[in-house]
Amino acid sequence: MCLTLAVLYGIGLTVVGLNSGLLVGIAAGAVSFVPYFGAASGMIVGLAIAFFQFGLENWGHIAAVAGVFLLGQTLESYVLTPRFVGDRVGLHPLWIIFALMAGGALFGFTGVLLAVPAAAVIGVLIRYVLGRYKKSRLYDHEIGHGGGGGGS
Repeated sequence: MCLTLAVLYGIGLTVVGLNSGLLVGIAAGAVSFVPYFGAASGMIVGLAIAFFQFGLENWGHIAAVAGVFLLGQTLESYVLTPRFVGDRVGLHPLWIIFALMAGGALFGFTGVLLAVPAAAVIGVLIRYVLGRYKKSRLYDHEIGHGGGGGGS
């Protein structure tokens, strides 16, 4: 994730024309293992450089720098993290998004940090319990005697 964001931020800031854009992008991506901190710190540094480089009269470039980080953060939250992390822990991307939103709403920043591991543990436990149930005599009994569902 960090490498992907570093490339995205570095290329985006370079295309926008920010001096040291590649360096700021790589640094922001490298620090992005802490949720929101990498993007926030990179945006602050990038906007400060853009302000001094382009001045007050050229707000388009300053907005473009902010846009690079907003786009990167949006892609990370809704596309990259669910795909990369979801595949690793065996969860569907929608469950990852739900876990992150629920963790953040319930426990703030700590909830965001712990949401994916907690969702992975819950997923493993549910798969284990369902597997045990399907191997039990109870499951076989329910299949063998369907309960009179109006046969043909």
